[in-house]
Amino acid sequence: MSKMHFTKKDFSIMQTEGLENRMSQIREHIQPVFSQLADSLAEDLSTDTGEELFIHVARHARRSVHPPESTWFGIAPDKRGYKKHPHFQVGLFDDHLFAWLTHMYEVPDKAGIGSMYLDRLSLLTSLPDDYKISPDHTKPDAFYIQENQEKTIHTLERLRDVKKAELLIGRQFDAKTASSWNEKETYEYIYGTFKELLPLYHLSLQTV
Repeated sequence: MSKMHFTKKDFSIMQTEGLENRMSQIREHIQPVFSQLADSLAEDLSTDTGEELFIHVARHARRSVHPPESTWFGIAPDKRGYKKHPHFQVGLFDDHLFAWLTHMYEVPDKAGIGSMYLDRLSLLTSLPDDYKISPDHTKPDAFYIQENQEKTIHTLERLRDVKKAELLIGRQFDAKTASSWNEKETYEYIYGTFKELLPLYHLSLQTV
């Protein structure tokens, strides 16, 4: 029976040597957790947003040599794909779990989104103090919004001005903490993160 929380082993999988070995472990142990979480999140977020949302699990199909450093699933208002849309994303690196509102570089009007976020900066700066921004979905680096408002503005300007820029807003939970949660706690931390981000999600959709 599939579980809906992550264990220490799930995080250690992201250190498994070799592409095929790591992907085999991801499919066997991590993606079943993703499936359980995604079903519940998509249902609740569809109710919250008033639109049908669809689940997309990262397959890492283009990789031929190097194993992925992170793995994730996205929830987006498009059955065919998620990368061209602002979307909710949950996943893990070897040392932390993340829950992001994600704007990948494929989103068509990142300039418009960046401008709107800059015009309504208080929506970001009023988020709880453990909320972060990451400029790159492939890297674990992120910074706290409340502690780095100047850097927040710079990242939003970059989203507006640079074609390949990305923006992720949300929370990171270290592996030790996240692996200590039960199913209810895991869901509440992730879903609670996305509830806080709903005003930004709705704002981002005004341009796409």
